Amino acid sequence: MRTRKSYLWISLVFIGVVATAAAFAYPGSTEGTVQADEQEIAVSGREITANGIASASSVITKVKPSNPLEFLTARAAGTDAATEVTVYNDNLALVKERRELDLKTGVNRVEYTDVAALIDPTSVMFEDTKNKNTAVLEQNYEYDLVSSYKLLDKFLGKEITATEKEGETYTGTLLSHDGGVVLSLSDGKVVSLTEISKYEFPDSAGLLTKPTLVWQVYSPVAGTRDVLTSYLTGGMSWRADYIVKTNADDSKADIQGWVSVDNAAGTTYEDTKLKLVAGEVHRVFVPQPRVMYEMPVEEEMYEGTAKDSFSEESLFEYHLYTLERPATLKNNQIKQLSLLSADAVPVEKELIFDVSKSDKVQVVLNLENSKEKGLGMPLPAGVVRVYKADSEGQLQFLGEDSIDHTPKDEEVKVVVGNAFDVTGTRTQTDYKKVSTDVWRESYEIELKNHKTEAQKIRIVEHFYGDWEITTSSETYKKTDAFTAEWEVTVPADGSKKVSFTVERSY
Repeated sequence: MRTRKSYLWISLVFIGVVATAAAFAYPGSTEGTVQADEQEIAVSGREITANGIASASSVITKVKPSNPLEFLTARAAGTDAATEVTVYNDNLALVKERRELDLKTGVNRVEYTDVAALIDPTSVMFEDTKNKNTAVLEQNYEYDLVSSYKLLDKFLGKEITATEKEGETYTGTLLSHDGGVVLSLSDGKVVSLTEISKYEFPDSAGLLTKPTLVWQVYSPVAGTRDVLTSYLTGGMSWRADYIVKTNADDSKADIQGWVSVDNAAGTTYEDTKLKLVAGEVHRVFVPQPRVMYEMPVEEEMYEGTAKDSFSEESLFEYHLYTLERPATLKNNQIKQLSLLSADAVPVEKELIFDVSKSDKVQVVLNLENSKEKGLGMPLPAGVVRVYKADSEGQLQFLGEDSIDHTPKDEEVKVVVGNAFDVTGTRTQTDYKKVSTDVWRESYEIELKNHKTEAQKIRIVEHFYGDWEITTSSETYKKTDAFTAEWEVTVPADGSKKVSFTVERSY
């Protein structure tokens, strides 16, 4: 008999331990049992899946009876080091963030803050990495930010308190706030106030202090979720700038490349992984609401050395540059980062006389974007600025030019400026209509060199239609269907004349 009672006590203790463990392992189930005053709303015949498509099943969502329309509320934690920002050349960026959400079972109201003010809400993507059945049922982009005017507008027909400049306080129903306020007081009187020193509101009327995505998120289970979110935003762009320092005889140059990232998207991205896309991405223009609010403007910042440069890779038909360390992109800030650095890159200075581009002799620097010459990285489009040291070793600015996206192993031409001591003139010496559709023209080009050394100059002429040079005082080369070139040497403190006749027909 004593043995049977012992077994009974052991069984009861075992059941109690199991029940206690179950309560700790599944708190959601005990919550539904203990809180007997909660209502249950059943969405019969449907199951919400991760992509928002309903299928046969049922979902139970618990809602407190005090407000049956209120959703359980969670706030998305701030961004962490997993944030990644990919910036494109033309006012576009792709933001990818990893945040934690504390979700209850059922439908949760989530305020996803610290998003870009210029976000494209239609581009938002949401993924719960722990449970694919978690889904965003509804999304609202709230950009109706709090302000005195917005609050007054929201409280039309509601009770507020206004204090006049002299200190008198009135509480009543707001009837109007155009150029002042009109209040209906509790005794039936209506007052019009113009000089108000203070307004008092019972609440913020649901207005937000910053742009926010407000979601209704369905979660099949409760717990902390690891959520990946991405969206496109305007207000961000980047450009490349290059500094070229030539040596004494203009045969080699040290080249530094910088990228300038302009963040005017309306939020700051701390310690983000930064990527830049070079290329022309096709986009469809759809007007988006602009959120205007004051933010302090940061001064330009310079960051990075050759060690902190970008790695490069091909992406589709574009090129992707990834910064090798985290970077903070503050709102309203232009940040400069080192892109590349190369020393003693071979360059060639060239003098070109092409009247279709300039009536002066242009000075051009040519370099090859190859690994053998010290470069070899696909160069994003940007501005190239050329410098050279004077006799005292101080750098002086020589000129600048823009370059297009340049793949590796292609030539880069930089028009630095116009020559001062080398000049050129082009004169038409004869013109004759040979037949109905044939014209004969003669030209003379005179080049003058006022330097103490001889100068090589390339003359470039462009012709259209069917053309043929019938006579020429110097040897020329037909470089394509529309271009002829002469390479001549002009002696020191001397001049050189080149004459030719061309027949053209159309």
